[in-house]
Amino acid sequence: MAEASFKDIPELFEVDLGESLTARTEALSTFRELGPPDLCHVVKSTGRSGQRDLGSYHYISGVDASSSASLAAYINSLTYAIEDNSAWFSKGSSWKVKNGCYCCFNAFSRVDIRVDVKIPGGVNAYAIDLRGERHEATQELWQETYVSALLRSILYSDDPNYWLDAYRKLDPITSPDSEIRFLQAAEVLFMKGWQVGSDPEIQVATVVSNHLTAGIMKYFGDSGRYQPAANLFEKISTREPEVASLLARSYIGMNEEVKAVQIMTSSIRQTPSSYTLLHAQCDLLRSKGKNDWAVKLARQAVNCAPSEFVTWEKLTECWIDLGEFESALLTLNSCPMFTFNGRDVHRNLTPARVHLPFARPIGEILPERVKTEDDEADPALLRLPAPGLRGTWARAYALLTRLVSQIGWDELLKTRSCVFVMEEEYRMQKAHGDISAVANGAGKAIHEDGTVRDSMISSDSATLGDQGVDDDNASTRGMVSPHSPRKSGSLDVSPSAFANGSTVSIASSITKVGLGLDPNGGASLTATIPTIRISTESDRDFDEDGNATDASPKGKDVNGDAPKATTNGFDNSRDVSELGLEKPAQAAAGTEEGGLGDDKDKESLHESPLPSTQTQSGSESFSFSNKRLCERWLDNLFMVLYEDLRVWTIFRAEVAHFKTQHVAYRKTGLEWEILGDLGMRLHHKEEAKEAYQRCLDTPRYSQKPWAKLMDMYAEEGDIQRCIQTAIRVAAYQWADYTEMTYPTQIARAFFKLGQLHGHAKISYTLMSMGLPDSILKIMDSYLQYGKTFKVEGYDF
Repeated sequence: MAEASFKDIPELFEVDLGESLTARTEALSTFRELGPPDLCHVVKSTGRSGQRDLGSYHYISGVDASSSASLAAYINSLTYAIEDNSAWFSKGSSWKVKNGCYCCFNAFSRVDIRVDVKIPGGVNAYAIDLRGERHEATQELWQETYVSALLRSILYSDDPNYWLDAYRKLDPITSPDSEIRFLQAAEVLFMKGWQVGSDPEIQVATVVSNHLTAGIMKYFGDSGRYQPAANLFEKISTREPEVASLLARSYIGMNEEVKAVQIMTSSIRQTPSSYTLLHAQCDLLRSKGKNDWAVKLARQAVNCAPSEFVTWEKLTECWIDLGEFESALLTLNSCPMFTFNGRDVHRNLTPARVHLPFARPIGEILPERVKTEDDEADPALLRLPAPGLRGTWARAYALLTRLVSQIGWDELLKTRSCVFVMEEEYRMQKAHGDISAVANGAGKAIHEDGTVRDSMISSDSATLGDQGVDDDNASTRGMVSPHSPRKSGSLDVSPSAFANGSTVSIASSITKVGLGLDPNGGASLTATIPTIRISTESDRDFDEDGNATDASPKGKDVNGDAPKATTNGFDNSRDVSELGLEKPAQAAAGTEEGGLGDDKDKESLHESPLPSTQTQSGSESFSFSNKRLCERWLDNLFMVLYEDLRVWTIFRAEVAHFKTQHVAYRKTGLEWEILGDLGMRLHHKEEAKEAYQRCLDTPRYSQKPWAKLMDMYAEEGDIQRCIQTAIRVAAYQWADYTEMTYPTQIARAFFKLGQLHGHAKISYTLMSMGLPDSILKIMDSYLQYGKTFKVEGYDF
């Protein structure tokens, strides 16, 4: 059936004719926000009565969805894309496109616009609502569909977490005229923008915080062309004052800071409770080093929108800028966390056949797309939980890693124990009977809702170490005791390892609050993780001459119960405290089922993001009034951070050891990539860059290390290396059918370089590389976009 396939277009062949359209209709009610990419379904026929028709489909974005004619034109273009392998003397019947259906979701009115095309024949356009009923496609629906399709194309263009088989991406806006059309349609629909939803970090979509405004700012911001966006927001701000925050950001992007300040000054009088406007002022002050002023605005923004994560996040950042790390940690603890909802996707169907052609010359520079030993990695690296964080959880974790990068792990633990009720303190208080006195009777526990009930533990099992006992959930059980006898060479994250025998597992806590970690998958924290063997050479030792010898003990289990496993002389099973990494103690918390103290205690523990800065010495009597309860999710994130730091510490110790021994340090491509990501998470940029560079030395098929290095080189202004990596990234993108120029990672990197060196220098550097014409044409297309739309640097 090769002759029934398209030459250069990916497609999935159906088992039953029309099943993809049926599945999309059934899934319409599950689309929450922008919806999935467009679906193009075609039926191919040979015209012979005995030959069964074939149905195939592919996903696509970037097609002009402003009318039925433009969508029908795309389907008609597919008729010229079928493979034609028949010779002139062949009598066989060739396959032709018989009919097609283009589906495009309208995120404003929540309907699916469909265009049926019969070849030869007519075009029929209609709308399908969430119940599967047909309606007429009006002009208003077409305008909404046009903007919806553009927003998907812009926002999904370079999202590394959004991937589909047979997903083709084309340029959404190819000329200044089409850009003007987009701005005109966006102006008409601007006040309805909240209907399309917002980023997962935004609790409530508003007229200024939604996918429409995010798409506009991304499209114009990535190229630094804020003037068209400012013109749009200028018109809208006359009837919606809150849009002034977007207008001010646009002027700041244009280096018109005086005008931006004037706009913010006049607008704050009209909308004093706009947190987006307060944030715009806050960011400007932070860029000027006025952190003490910025924190006052950030606090006001929290008061204006206390249920939004981004306001608490901004206040935490301001406290970190000021060096007020205790206040930063307490503010982070107050962040409202939301269950992560990813982008809308199609329901996966099992295709009869998958056709993914790629015959372009640029693909010849890529390695073979086959699985090799470089696609394997140590289980300890694969099971790191941090890469599985999404939404608010990932943003909160980024704040925690910023804290630890500035003050260090030991100081972070001290700060934590100064501001939060620790498990040991709670146990001491309980032993003295103070809590029992407050609860008016021994064996009572005051829960978070203020009710007093019998404690779930008996006097015989009053400690947290008893197996099978809940202890009214007073602790998050998220941290490893500093006196745990378990060695770090075996990462056992069972409840006993976390809490000295406590029965509540950390993974169940994480799942409960929706961290986005798969409890049954590789990111689960409850599964026992084998001995950390960061190096692929870990099972070997070396004699004095540098010859490899087998030093791995035989017959030992993966839990690290072997006496000691060495990694080229580095003892991987010893406690990482020997390397300067202390295990975090437990913090007492009762944010879900259990609780501490009466209403007065809870008010002092949870009320203000700016708590009393009193601290106590260990000899003073403990009081709940000058500390806070640590939220369960934050306690869990401390454990996630500990695992990252633990693996990183062992890795760096191994590297140092191998250098002193003058022995080559070898790892698989995937391991280098994971360690590069780990370094970036922990703000070790140079070490991360080195890991990504080592990954390039392996024949692994992966775009990520090239893309990460390209961004780093663009930041540094290294034009030669940036272009070299950009060529590889372009090859990977075209291999995945991303046939678009902008907005893409490469365009962003080139435009960043263009601001420093000018586009002419980039063009001359490309020509000096002696690239084949086909590859040079692709790379030059990014500069052509800059010339067409007059991106900064295009004229020098």
